[in-house]
Amino acid sequence: MDTELALWKIVISLPESLKTELLHYAEYLREKYPNNKQSQSKMETAQGYGSWAGQIIMSDDFDEPLEDLAEYM
Repeated sequence: MDTELALWKIVISLPESLKTELLHYAEYLREKYPNNKQSQSKMETAQGYGSWAGQIIMSDDFDEPLEDLAEYM
């Protein structure tokens, strides 16, 4: 039996007050472990390559040597 099904069977048998408490605890865990890949929703994982397109701007002289480092070059 997978974890989600086992958890669901327990949750549906709980009284409403304990379901609310369990919900608050689950929200706490999600906030405490935000980088847990298993807890990420599909919307969070949908962001990938190109999601920042057009939002990062580099100066025209980005590849030019810095004056402060001229003596090391």
